[in-house]
Amino acid sequence: MGYPKPLLRLGSRTFIEILVSAMLPGVVRLIVVVGARAGAVRGAISLDPRVAVVENPDYLRGQLSSIKVALAHVRPDAAGALIHLADHPMVRADTFAAVIDGYRRSGGRIAISRATRDAAAIRCSSPRELFGELATAPEDQGARVVVAADPARVTYVDVDDAGVVTDLDTPEDLERAGLARPPRQP
Repeated sequence: MGYPKPLLRLGSRTFIEILVSAMLPGVVRLIVVVGARAGAVRGAISLDPRVAVVENPDYLRGQLSSIKVALAHVRPDAAGALIHLADHPMVRADTFAAVIDGYRRSGGRIAISRATRDAAAIRCSSPRELFGELATAPEDQGARVVVAADPARVTYVDVDDAGVVTDLDTPEDLERAGLARPPRQP
């Protein structure tokens, strides 16, 4: 992207502001992992006491390295973790709530949001029992290797939310979504 994704804007708010406000209603504590341009991103994050900001000094190793950093900060009494990436800012709060509800109703299986039968997305609830697998998963393969290891432990939560499959990774993705290209580096 050439610009920190959490600081990109959707209307008047940054991606990280939008996601924090969408996720906070459904969680007890929200862990935000920052990497590139950590100081600038940290400054855009809500001061809500339920939000913990942790830094991933190895962010260049990929998304799973950030998930591993977050999981190391999950409280010991938490039954699981809701995982979401900053480049999917259009997911609605009710979708996060539906994934959490799907996780609970499934008896603690991995719950993944899905907008269509063929398009599952990254936001998911993962039971604590899988934290060890995520911690040892190969970073070049990402969390999907844990999900694919046993399809029987996965439940899909069908949602009517196009934000689930709106992945904004490039300036061209932003344009396709009707958003402005990123500004120069902050």
